Amino acid sequence: MLTEWLKQRDYSDHAPQPTSFDQCIKCTVCTVYCPVSKANPAYPGSKECGPDGERLRIKNPEYYDDLLKLCTNCKRCETACPSGVKIGDIIAVARGKHGKKNINPKLMRDYVLSHTDLFGTLANPVAPLVNVMTDLKPVKAVMHATIGVDKHKSLPKYSFGTFRRWMKSQAAAQADYPKQVSYFHGCYVNFNNPQLGKDLVKVMNAMGYGLQLLEKHKCCGVPLIANGFYDKARRNATANTAMIADAVAEERPVIATSSSCALTLKEEYPHVLGVDNAHVVGQISFVTRFLLKAAMNGEMPKLNPMNKRVVYHTPCHLERSGNAMFTIELLRMIPGLEVIVLDSECCGLAGTYGFKTENYQTSIAIGSGLFAQIEAAQADFAITDCETCKWQIEENTSLEALHPVSVLAMAVGTPSVS
Repeated sequence: MLTEWLKQRDYSDHAPQPTSFDQCIKCTVCTVYCPVSKANPAYPGSKECGPDGERLRIKNPEYYDDLLKLCTNCKRCETACPSGVKIGDIIAVARGKHGKKNINPKLMRDYVLSHTDLFGTLANPVAPLVNVMTDLKPVKAVMHATIGVDKHKSLPKYSFGTFRRWMKSQAAAQADYPKQVSYFHGCYVNFNNPQLGKDLVKVMNAMGYGLQLLEKHKCCGVPLIANGFYDKARRNATANTAMIADAVAEERPVIATSSSCALTLKEEYPHVLGVDNAHVVGQISFVTRFLLKAAMNGEMPKLNPMNKRVVYHTPCHLERSGNAMFTIELLRMIPGLEVIVLDSECCGLAGTYGFKTENYQTSIAIGSGLFAQIEAAQADFAITDCETCKWQIEENTSLEALHPVSVLAMAVGTPSVS
């Protein structure tokens, strides 16, 4: 029954709904489910900042309040809303329309944290040096005191060598497969964790698919939106949509391994940035949704037993997109893998949010319940689909956090890709 339900249920191909407050029934469920409202009394809540605030802002922009910047864009308000109001998008659009950029050191911080493709390109050739420098306590103290990156946070580590560079050596082999998909790898896989991309190649090849890269795609734009660089995000969205359209024209569906990238490509582009993607949105999939459907069609090779106890944390954006069940069912296909699905709320990091000094304590308060669940489970490792959830879990618990694709790569039984 579940298998048939999963075949029929297709959240991500539903037509986008307009960003509007008209359907809000003022039930305040969104505020009840808002993790920031629980952790930070200064935040007015989802309903007041979203639908209620928008009713005032359309009358007079002076009603805009910078407290909207406390929103993490986790979209748990949208997941909970019984009327389907896109509350997080309303807040994001308001921030883009009315928010002001003050010239101060924090603007430099926001620029560095949000322009992930630029700084990934600069850091990659000297990654070992950058990684050591940004981990030094004196450097953290200076960043805390000057630009507002909290001293308790460790910046993500860069890889020495990009995923795209590695894929150049694989191009001929990948082209030989009869079935092809295009991969939106995002900044994280390209600059921080090429191994996740290599794990995906291993899994896709074992299932009979070759992997192609989108030609020079840009950052999806989610950190740019979060930090107020909407014009840059819109340019990226326009370029990415055109590249995806080229892949679709060649009958290659597009997959993404980042739950936030996937949601942004499909929903944020039209709703927040005003970039029309209706002609391609149905061909963009989060990777576990694609893999589970392929497995149901008999394309999954025999999986080796793992005999591990793991905890699974559902990222907020994956839950919002309705794709969490695909990941969970895919993991349950691995023999011997005991999967404990946590009663997850937001991990608290929320992209770049938790790196900022003004948000750090709120970030930790939001994630504290998750951290306690993970430690109490006595698992071998944690699993999550989101890179920032991974960073938060690894920094605040004793477990390593793996992407479900990496776990699947351990089980497919074919030689490792390196």
